[in-house]
Amino acid sequence: MSSLFGRPVTIGAISVSPSFGLTQVTFTDVVVANPEGWPADPPFARIARVAVEIDVGETRRTRALILPRVTIETPVIAAQARAEGDNNYTFALPAAAGEPPSGETPPAAPVRVGALRVQGGQAHVLVNQLRADVRITFETRENEQGVPVLAAEAEGTYAEQPLSAQLNGGALLALGEATVPWPIEVTLENGPTHGRLAGTVLDVVNLAGADLTLELAGPNMALLTPLTGVPIPRTPRYRVQGKLSYAESRFRFTEIAGRVGNSDLGGAITVDPRGTRPDVTAELQSRRVDLADLTGFIGGRPGRGTPTREGQQGSRVLPDQPVSIPKLEAANVHLTYRARQVVGGSAPVDNLRADLTLIDGVITLRPVAFGIGRGEVAGNLILTPVENEALRLQGDIEFRRVDIARLMRFVGSEGGGTLTGRARIEATGRSTAEMLGRGNGSLVLATGGGNLSAFLVDLSGLRLGNAVFSALGLPSRTRIECFVGDFALQRGVLRPRLFLLETDDALLSAEGSIRLDRERLDLRVRSQAKRLTVAALPTDLLVTGTLRDPSVQPEIVELGIRGGIAAALGFTAAPLAILPTIELGIGDDTRCNDTLQRARGRTRR
Repeated sequence: MSSLFGRPVTIGAISVSPSFGLTQVTFTDVVVANPEGWPADPPFARIARVAVEIDVGETRRTRALILPRVTIETPVIAAQARAEGDNNYTFALPAAAGEPPSGETPPAAPVRVGALRVQGGQAHVLVNQLRADVRITFETRENEQGVPVLAAEAEGTYAEQPLSAQLNGGALLALGEATVPWPIEVTLENGPTHGRLAGTVLDVVNLAGADLTLELAGPNMALLTPLTGVPIPRTPRYRVQGKLSYAESRFRFTEIAGRVGNSDLGGAITVDPRGTRPDVTAELQSRRVDLADLTGFIGGRPGRGTPTREGQQGSRVLPDQPVSIPKLEAANVHLTYRARQVVGGSAPVDNLRADLTLIDGVITLRPVAFGIGRGEVAGNLILTPVENEALRLQGDIEFRRVDIARLMRFVGSEGGGTLTGRARIEATGRSTAEMLGRGNGSLVLATGGGNLSAFLVDLSGLRLGNAVFSALGLPSRTRIECFVGDFALQRGVLRPRLFLLETDDALLSAEGSIRLDRERLDLRVRSQAKRLTVAALPTDLLVTGTLRDPSVQPEIVELGIRGGIAAALGFTAAPLAILPTIELGIGDDTRCNDTLQRARGRTRR
């Protein structure tokens, strides 16, 4: 017996009693020891009594050991995995016998068991790595055909969450047969997470031939991380189901269908558990998605009505929630995601596509693209974990003919034309606010033609552009002749190297700075009327205060100080090398090119 299990097995007593052509052999106080290096008490398993019925006549006739019934009474199992990485439930089983020589008939099966019953089974499972402490009761119960089938219940904790589960399976003897589907139904509650697994498995020992349906529901998919071993960011309430199978050493969750918050979700996930960390390949899609449901993927609080900052009400605007994508090194992930339609008012986005890889803790998005009207904003981003739970961000973003009308509808206004440009950022931090407050990079935006119902910038309910236009006395409906902007971000300070906005009525430029670390404004907006429909004198607007609570105050200056429109627009301070760069985003629009040519001509004088 000891050689069969690869560790010491002791039997307290053996008794034999014949009855009606059957012989019953009873083993009492059977103990299966722990492996070497483990304490002797408690042992891995202790069984109070094992009763084996032997059909002596059939055994002689068939030359196989015929056991009509085997009953195991009060088995007690203590299974444990220690923090050191070893466990007491892995057995060093002997190698299987080889194939018989060619031409010889294989021997008859050495043992044939008619029915296997278990009474009053108990197990205590401790797995330190999973923070699991579970007590299980199990036994066999006869089904409608009189076949003893397995039933088990579990109570305890898993991932430091309360756990309760129930299992109804098939006959224990069928576990080793690869030709008969083994039925299984498991219901589980792990904290607020609910799960159900139902179906059949053809070969339970090798987890092959599965025809299983898995259903999962709960308030947050991140709670599935310890259950699945796959890192999942926070999500709103969800309910999903799909087909679960195992083949070629990989688990597959296919035909996924469900909802996450206000979004639908479908696709397939494959998990290869081999190697130092699981390898996950996911191809997911949504017909309709609410971007508010995805904010957990960038460290925010998913769902509508949730604040982006720790203090819901405060003087700051930029999100300060830690970008804590969980367990970056728990798995390698290859994800493609497509959303055909974006709904809700969280952003002026029409569709979404993202290709993400997570290798050795480094996240690469190449690309992540948001469709806006007939254009899109597409970026290539790399996030690398660094010290103090921070991330280093490297990113390049392109604005490809972004539909201004779509942007303006988002902020409750109207407009037309397209916006092009690009941005670059390098930053390190634990939140969006911290990264922007320390970052370096640049932003170039341009548009030629179009129109706006005032020039709006919506920051946490603030419409700063409206305040500027109102202070200048410009009309609410304004046609844009040209807009170009080149901004530099240095150590969290954003400065316009060139800012030009030409409308039907005025020419505007800006200088100064925005300190993103403190969210402080220190800008001067300069204007000069093109006609007498607005104030004839040049006007400066001083924009100070904070992003949440700005102050816009006019300041009248003398015309002679400016030296004409070109000086008022700040062209003399703009590096000429910037102008050809910006023109790349303008294309062949003659109006904006004419404005820049005039500016270039004046700077050469």
